[in-house]
Amino acid sequence: MERKETNILFLSEPDMIKAGVLDTVKCAAVMDEVFRLLGQGDFQMAGYNAHSHGAMVFFPEASPFSNMPLDGPDRRYASMPAYLGGRFHMTGVKWYGSNIENRGRGLPRSVLMVCLNDADTGEPVAIMSANLLSSIRTGSVPGVAAKYLARDGAQSVGIVGCGVINRSCARAILNNLPSARRVYAYDIVPEKAEAFCGELRREFDLTYIVADSLEQAVADSDVISIAAAGPVPLKLETEWLRPGSLLTVTGGFNATDEILEHSTVVFDDWLMHKCWMKEAMLKPEGIGSIRTKINSYPVLKRYHDGLLGEEDIRSLGDIACGTVPARKSPDERILFIGGGLPLEDIAWGYTCYQEALKKGLGQTLCLWKGAYWI
Repeated sequence: MERKETNILFLSEPDMIKAGVLDTVKCAAVMDEVFRLLGQGDFQMAGYNAHSHGAMVFFPEASPFSNMPLDGPDRRYASMPAYLGGRFHMTGVKWYGSNIENRGRGLPRSVLMVCLNDADTGEPVAIMSANLLSSIRTGSVPGVAAKYLARDGAQSVGIVGCGVINRSCARAILNNLPSARRVYAYDIVPEKAEAFCGELRREFDLTYIVADSLEQAVADSDVISIAAAGPVPLKLETEWLRPGSLLTVTGGFNATDEILEHSTVVFDDWLMHKCWMKEAMLKPEGIGSIRTKINSYPVLKRYHDGLLGEEDIRSLGDIACGTVPARKSPDERILFIGGGLPLEDIAWGYTCYQEALKKGLGQTLCLWKGAYWI
């Protein structure tokens, strides 16, 4: 048998930009496809239930080994493999290491790449820079959530944390919320909020308010996007949230018992978060082991303690497919929690890969002219 040559397309960050990785409108449409495929079941992720986020290394708080990395804010290393069906028909994996101290070293908080593989042979077909890919796909998901979960006529958007992720979140939400009229922006560094509003003003003709406090950012907001990374998770008071509001969470956040008692919880994929809970229960400290690691911990703790039932929780994929209603009433408060699905990385990576092929971008790397052993 003639031995097959295997080539890989390498796409650098500049290549990815030319391939359209920053197109939040297109990405939100692709993420909508992802959630419909998720609801239909045309996918596979890792783990015992095919819904695992992936394999993650959490470093210890102390170690007898001097070179061992130690625990810290957002310090982890992970791989996120999956298969996505439909028109994508692609397997792949996102790899990343993360450490919030990277910013003092001239690096992003997380350093990411995506590898796409042929679903039949397993051959790698592309390796790509994925920091922008991950940010844009993460930020586009709240836009899909707003499309399905925001109350009719929602006019105001509150942005909490004016960093990289909310740059995408805000654009995706506004593109999926044609009734929007006002944007409130809040950051612990006011200058970042000012600059954030300046960026959006060039794209969306709306009223912009730089909020003086977290309360001001959310009290008049129909849709709220929290994407704030830091050692201390944000805390909201229930009375700040107006009836019918949609609160989307893609960063550190403490959902209080009171907020959870007065909100409906919608996950990107409930079974993925449930998988995190079951994995945590294998550790000596139990569910508490993910208290500072997983943004859905407060919900998982209530579920674990029997204070929240399956009937109280929905998944966005089921809503996108129409098998589960989005809202029970216009005044229903909804808390949407996204944990990040490898399916999203594969879908947006595949989309950019296809565009790169059309434009002749990237470098071709030869894995082998023919495998030494077959």
